[in-house]
Amino acid sequence: MLDRDQIRPIVHLALDEDAPSGDVTSQVFIPVEAQATADLVAREPGVMAGVEVVEVVFEEVDPDVEVTWRVADGDVFGPGDVLATITGSARSILRGERIALNLIQRMCGIAAMTAEYVRAVAHTSARVVDTRKTTPGLRPLERHAVRCGGGHNHRYSLSEAVMAKDNHLALTDDVTAAIRAAREQIPHTMHLEVEVDRIDQIEPVLAGGVDTIMLDNFSVEELRQGVEIVGDRALVEASGGVRLDTIAAIAETGVDVISVGALTHSVRSLDIGLDVRLESASK
Repeated sequence: MLDRDQIRPIVHLALDEDAPSGDVTSQVFIPVEAQATADLVAREPGVMAGVEVVEVVFEEVDPDVEVTWRVADGDVFGPGDVLATITGSARSILRGERIALNLIQRMCGIAAMTAEYVRAVAHTSARVVDTRKTTPGLRPLERHAVRCGGGHNHRYSLSEAVMAKDNHLALTDDVTAAIRAAREQIPHTMHLEVEVDRIDQIEPVLAGGVDTIMLDNFSVEELRQGVEIVGDRALVEASGGVRLDTIAAIAETGVDVISVGALTHSVRSLDIGLDVRLESASK
């Protein structure tokens, strides 16, 4: 589940951006006492992600607005499916409409894309994971959406794990010694991962003592060689240029983890709409 304390700041910023001085259209067109019911409707197939996000949006706009769900995060839906029904002040529903849609359209898109990648490797033991290539400010939501689609999360931030990449190694004369020195400085519970982009880098990195070795932009044949060389001395992650049409072959090389930046940086938001109907109005 998402932490609502992570959701609220995102929603506050979005609401302030969208209506810094209020929703002037609703104020002049919709009577203050008008009540409405709105159906959250899928226009295309997808995977649900963002139930709590929608709830927080309307809680922040108007605590009296009620959201009744027909799906849960992780559920698959089809075109025309009613995902939720929202009832309450017509002005409040219209006030929160665009923010709620913007966030869940993106989240459901991420969940749907992730589910496709996960299905493609289901015949293997490889995990599909995301990366830090997230939309600034939206990482908690996008990471949650990946989980809704059946994927897993990589390190959340630069503070969570040691992960030496090509630019770190370029500044190091002795990779093995540098890894050993890093290991001595970090807590025994902290994960240590190192990225390599050539076969000949694998042994020096393993000699330093790593938990995971990332094989970056390796061909399928090179991945097979890398997996064989590493054996059971570390987890093996494949990264770089992973696409839906290539991930199965990558997984079949025996890698443990496949990181896919596209899950968050190249996703298409799904088409989800809010169909509103008036329940009562001033006479």
